[in-house]
Amino acid sequence: MVFNYYNRLSANNKRVYLLSDGIETIALPDPAPLRPVAARLQSALGADQRPLVEAVCGELAVGMLQQLKTPPVNIKVMAARPSNDYGELHGFYEGVEGALKVAKITLWMRTAQKKRVVAFKSFLRTFLHELCHHLDYEYLKLADSFHTQGFYQRESSLFHQLVDAPCTPGFPANGSAP
Repeated sequence: MVFNYYNRLSANNKRVYLLSDGIETIALPDPAPLRPVAARLQSALGADQRPLVEAVCGELAVGMLQQLKTPPVNIKVMAARPSNDYGELHGFYEGVEGALKVAKITLWMRTAQKKRVVAFKSFLRTFLHELCHHLDYEYLKLADSFHTQGFYQRESSLFHQLVDAPCTPGFPANGSAP
């Protein structure tokens, strides 16, 4: 499936887009040790501790990237989201370019209007979304990082590896009987 902006891409970017769209998962070799880190992130958000949220995000990124043998990324967590006429900015990825020697992810932990702490699942998905941009460049070696259906599926695959309980054989992850 292609999104509308696909038709405006160059032929080379269309190839990159389709390649990205066809990659649906990124399998962590051992997600189990990362699940308690994700749980700590939930606690840090609940406690409204920005420095702790930033530290735990950094730990989660290091753990994931080490497992995938991928270069590191710096994490910065800011307070309230910036906003304008287009909406709120949830996260931002800056790749390695010019003076920036290590890629950087900036996340915001509060909503722009009401300054409330973002819900855990929304925050984790934003973190993983920005991390997927990094993985597109550094792990998958794509020439660009497009928002494709495959991109969103990769983000979702990482989310479920970090927050879902391990499955019992014959039963789905949500624990209900087939």
